[in-house]
Amino acid sequence: MRGVRGAQEGPGRRFRIFGENPVITKRSVSTFASVRLFNPLVRAAARAGLPLFGIALLETRGRRSGQARQTPVGLAVEGDTAWLVAEHGHRAAYVRNVEADPHVRVLWRRRWRTGVAHVVADDPRERLRRMPRLHAGSVRAMGTDLLTIRIDLENENDAKAAA
Repeated sequence: MRGVRGAQEGPGRRFRIFGENPVITKRSVSTFASVRLFNPLVRAAARAGLPLFGIALLETRGRRSGQARQTPVGLAVEGDTAWLVAEHGHRAAYVRNVEADPHVRVLWRRRWRTGVAHVVADDPRERLRRMPRLHAGSVRAMGTDLLTIRIDLENENDAKAAA
């Protein structure tokens, strides 16, 4: 088989390029673009204090290493609740980290907030309608197994009173 062919297998599309091998999945392209291109730029912008416009840094604790891991995510904040949609569901490393230890920190609008994350049985496509269009469009285009996560953020007033 020559050229590019698409075949539906499982939750993501598989693309065969020039015969049977190598096989490039939609998830592998998305992961490469995120991990190697997009995430380092967003992390650098966050460290520099630049506004991220609907993007936040989610800090989880590594389930094996115990080290802090920061991942850029699209976030919709409603009061003391933040919502995100994971493109690759339970396959995403930060989702597995949240399942192992739900205590997270979120850098949102240049301020760190602590919270507790929960995987919820919710319609992720409905959640995406409430998120910034650019982010929601990229998640829809590149996502293979959408999953909704709710983060119950610590109330800022309670945190100040406890300090």
